Amino acid sequence: MADTARIDKWLWASRIFKTRSIAADACKNGRVTIAGVNVKPSRPLKVGEVVDVKKPPITYSFRVLKCIEQRVGAKLVPEIYENVTDPKQYELLEMSRISGFVNRARGTGRPTKKDRRAMESFVEPALFGFFDDDDDDMFDEDEMIIDN
Repeated sequence: MADTARIDKWLWASRIFKTRSIAADACKNGRVTIAGVNVKPSRPLKVGEVVDVKKPPITYSFRVLKCIEQRVGAKLVPEIYENVTDPKQYELLEMSRISGFVNRARGTGRPTKKDRRAMESFVEPALFGFFDDDDDDMFDEDEMIIDN
């Protein structure tokens, strides 16, 4: 067993990330920290250090028990790290699951039925409430042209 391991290899080998390239990208993008400091993928990791991994909406914390660079089976994961994530983070995760599909990014699929109804209720008053019956002398319905 080695005394140290590259952080990107350890994250992949301990099954925190599915691939090593995803683990390296997480390090490069500042989603992996040790003692509050962003780390590069090549940073050596030592036993006893606490690694924080941001996977929105929560931040997971892991205490390193073994430094490995070869992927292990899921049954051996408890020997590799100890999950020391704050329980408040899991409450935050549960709250985001309960709230559902609220913050859908633009362009990520069709609107839900609820979204469509919200858009219709927002647009209808603006379009149909604009013309009043009192202004009949100004607008004639036969002369009105609507472009689609």
